[in-house]
Amino acid sequence: MKEINRTNNPYNDDKMINACSLFGVMDTSGRRFPGEGVIRAIANMHVRGNGLGGGFAIYGLYPKYADLYAFHIMYLSREGQRKTEAFLKDKFDLVYDEEIPTRPTPRIVKPPLIWRYFLEIGQHKPAEQSADDYVVDRVMEVNTKLEDAFVFSSGKDMGVFKGVGYPEDVADYFCLEHYEGYLWTAHGRFPTNTPGWWGGAHPFCILDWTVVHNGEISSYGINQRYLEQFGYYCTMQTDTEVVAYAIDLLMRKHGLPIEIVARILAPPFWTDIERRPLEEQKLLRTLRQVYSSLLLNGPFTVIIAHHGEMIGLTDRIRLRPLTAGIKGDMLYLSSEESAIRLICPDLDRAWIPMGGEPIVGRLGRPLQPKEMVAAREGIPDVN
Repeated sequence: MKEINRTNNPYNDDKMINACSLFGVMDTSGRRFPGEGVIRAIANMHVRGNGLGGGFAIYGLYPKYADLYAFHIMYLSREGQRKTEAFLKDKFDLVYDEEIPTRPTPRIVKPPLIWRYFLEIGQHKPAEQSADDYVVDRVMEVNTKLEDAFVFSSGKDMGVFKGVGYPEDVADYFCLEHYEGYLWTAHGRFPTNTPGWWGGAHPFCILDWTVVHNGEISSYGINQRYLEQFGYYCTMQTDTEVVAYAIDLLMRKHGLPIEIVARILAPPFWTDIERRPLEEQKLLRTLRQVYSSLLLNGPFTVIIAHHGEMIGLTDRIRLRPLTAGIKGDMLYLSSEESAIRLICPDLDRAWIPMGGEPIVGRLGRPLQPKEMVAAREGIPDVN
């Protein structure tokens, strides 16, 4: 496991028990928009954080390089950068790279060097391996074997920007007012049992999957060991990392829809399963038996995103808050309704989802009331 004691933790906090703030917004028509409203919304929940982590994920970010994998990498030393760049040139065709633009921000201190690379796989991968699997393997190789380097964003036409600071400080530091996307998620962190450091800030990312999380994954150990069987290695010292890898495994590799994945991560209690129709009982029992090691214990709310979809999900008894709102083509997800109404005061509808109920927004398909009912009743959406 890599040492992280040289990363920034200005308050020297060891254990904090509190909040975290989440926000996500998606234009289901695919229109790209600037993030000014997202930054205002997450800043409105300032008191839910303590300055030890903030971050954003943006989709539709790099239209000029939309077909290339965009790696965002943080370096703790120039030597780490030199070795990692040699590795990237050996394993990919490097099309373009640059230091990610930043500006001096008072509350951002001792930042690592952060660079972005636009990569093609070319002829580098084995014929029998998929492009995405090849990229996942290379990300894991950098994060576990190369010193002083962490890949924290690795998808196409999207990117993660995160660090130690309040989210509004992180947005200012990375000049996010200059970016546009059709889907934004944001996070303000209040670390509980894990360090407040640059790699441990949210979102967590693998390929184009990103996760922001409020809560505590007490099943982290068993989740981590299960995922290691499939080549996913946790290196960021934060429990949320297992959620990102579990989503990639279940939805990309195993091809399961989110309505089924929700029944794996936040399944009904056994007593609830026994009251369901027999066919549904059979499905739910099978999921509990096959994927028991991916059940997420502990309180949590997550916003999951990837190209074309934004998903909100809470634990099965809703121990962490989530509010959803709709205005025309726009879907909003937030820890607090006040943050949504700050930037969209005239919502068509706002509601609090039931525990374990996925709220899903999809490109070209605005969320409708009938879909909310289907998700609530555990009926997979097969259209």
